[in-house]
Amino acid sequence: MALTDVLKDGLSMVYSFYEPAHIRRSLGTFMILDHIARARRMGLAYVYLGYWVRDSRKMDYQGRFLPQERLAPEGWLRTET
Repeated sequence: MALTDVLKDGLSMVYSFYEPAHIRRSLGTFMILDHIARARRMGLAYVYLGYWVRDSRKMDYQGRFLPQERLAPEGWLRTET
């Protein structure tokens, strides 16, 4: 289940959750792929995943979706690795 804001240029995944007993099914990854497909169908360019915290096991899956823009001390930086 996901709470999503529809913006003029994309979908913003505000909050998502699923049954913890199903963690091996990679439902977080599925939700992102589903939102990418939805954004494309709606003609939207972006899917905003929210904040990614390095070394957080619960958020590691977000780092696999590239390219990304990450906030660094010098501002927002695009990364493809």
